[in-house]
Amino acid sequence: MTSEFIYAQPVKIFFGQGEFQKLGAVLDELGVTRAVLCCGRHFAPQASLLMEKEPRIAAVFTEVEQNPQLSGITETTRLCRVHAADGVIGIGGGSSLDTAKFAAAVAPNPGEPIDYYEGKRPLNAQNRLPVVAVPTTAGTGSEVTQVSVVSHGTEKKTINNPAFMPAAAIVDPLLSASVPPRTTMNTGLDAMAHALEGYWSRNHQPIPDLMAIEAVRLILGNLERAYRDGGDLEARSSMALAALLGGLSFALPKTAASHACSYPLSEDYHLPHGEACAFTLDSLVKINADERLEHLCHAVGLKDTDELAARIRALKALGGLRSRLSDLGDVDLAKLCRDCAAHPLMKNNPVSLDEEALREMFEALA
Repeated sequence: MTSEFIYAQPVKIFFGQGEFQKLGAVLDELGVTRAVLCCGRHFAPQASLLMEKEPRIAAVFTEVEQNPQLSGITETTRLCRVHAADGVIGIGGGSSLDTAKFAAAVAPNPGEPIDYYEGKRPLNAQNRLPVVAVPTTAGTGSEVTQVSVVSHGTEKKTINNPAFMPAAAIVDPLLSASVPPRTTMNTGLDAMAHALEGYWSRNHQPIPDLMAIEAVRLILGNLERAYRDGGDLEARSSMALAALLGGLSFALPKTAASHACSYPLSEDYHLPHGEACAFTLDSLVKINADERLEHLCHAVGLKDTDELAARIRALKALGGLRSRLSDLGDVDLAKLCRDCAAHPLMKNNPVSLDEEALREMFEALA
């Protein structure tokens, strides 16, 4: 019997090849007259051209780092205030989108981003700038979530707040065509983690479950193709849809053990986010195997959870991703297990994992 649930998704989504050309129309719809564009260095040349084409872009911040820094959010916030922006455009991977979302939530309010990062001031979802989120990688799902992942010094923090929800998302698969193979694999497996964790989260519910199943099916059928041939637009489109569905599938249930483990792996061993999530994902498929997960496997055309775990391992190997403790160098296993167990997302995992259970999992990856 299905329990009661509440489902909400306030982001207006524009999906399809060439949809990025509608940016001006989306800004019109949102009433944006002066926007700050936030992106990474790789998009800087296109950002300059876009600024010439779209006069409502008043300023551009192009220094977003792989793990978004509070310093970048602070500068984006400053640009929003100096230029009296009434909207923010985020273009890029999750780092660019998370930076744009955080700055847009802070800019029209008193104080600095660090005040909100440290919880000294409350975020206000009723007073924020609208964000147009434009992903250029197929994995993050940040364009449809109220999450911003921010690093400050040695700390990496996930903040979940309605103030971070974008107003619109433009998902144009053409923007991902130039993404290099390794990034394609990293982000694709991040999308796989989003879908699987949303599905097996203790907070799962029927609508996200359906989107998770479809996301997994699309990733299994298209990630290798997109990795091998970045110009395969059919595969790129399927992966863009999979990433979008993956984002929607975890937006409400939230992620679980794979993401909980990813934070120490990123902070201490410098794995990119997607690679860090993938590091434990096949292990957790085996640990979390149950009747529901077997149902997902059958629904996507697999025999069982063993085959799903094997397919994930094969994708990691194809992409050259690190998957053994020996790949990480000198590992403080006690600290790694302690930090993973303490992460709040671990509470969402269907199987309780304490430090001892995590040590057993990691030792199997030695």
